Amino acid sequence: MRKTAASLWPLMRREARAQQAQNPLLASYLYASIVGHKSFSDSLCFVLANKLAEPSLGAVQFWELFSIAHAKDQRLALDAQKDLAATIARDPAAKTVIQAFLYFKGFHALQAHRIAHALWREKREILALHLQSRISEVFGVDIHPGARIGAGIMMDHATGIVIGETAMIGNDVSLMHDVTLGGTGNESGDRHPKIGDGVLLGAGARVLGNIRIGDRAKVAAGSVVLEDVPPHATVAGVPARIVGKAHGIPAKDMDQTLDE
Repeated sequence: MRKTAASLWPLMRREARAQQAQNPLLASYLYASIVGHKSFSDSLCFVLANKLAEPSLGAVQFWELFSIAHAKDQRLALDAQKDLAATIARDPAAKTVIQAFLYFKGFHALQAHRIAHALWREKREILALHLQSRISEVFGVDIHPGARIGAGIMMDHATGIVIGETAMIGNDVSLMHDVTLGGTGNESGDRHPKIGDGVLLGAGARVLGNIRIGDRAKVAAGSVVLEDVPPHATVAGVPARIVGKAHGIPAKDMDQTLDE
């Protein structure tokens, strides 16, 4: 199912209206979440705000915070649409666009992180860390607000993903559940992995330290990576070793088997 980022919003509205007719019980929810909004950005901010709302910081406050962030930086909505398009293209469980938009917590965690990162860059660090904590509590995904993440990212299932403060992720990357991009101990400064474009990080992979995973590489499920991985390589094991060449664009192909 291939959709361009630009085509998603009108398609989402059509899908939501169709589901209103088919599922009257969800009609009000679909109107409040999608149909009643004028833009993708407005809808996304509303959905995130309601998922992250808590007794001390309600949905209206979160919605205002998120809407201001999106108004300041249009890239937040553009990157979100690229992430959503990537999720639909790579995840066979995404039967419709609104299914991924409304219910996939990896997508939600990533979009909320993008706002936390914007706050971090504005030196509003306590608010960014509060948002990080809430994202972790609600979605089971712990991304430090300092981490820099590109566009076209897919986090499949996402439970247990941990990304450290100085980590960097390129464009068109796929992360399976339980991936860790962490440090190796009590280091300070630049201490987390740098992930190139088109990389696939398999379920349970641990990438530790200020190392680089080259473009279009593949890290097999359960691997522990402690050294740089060259572009187009497949690594596996504990500790990980090169076991083959990664063909095509692993993040888009979503083939977790080992290449020869």
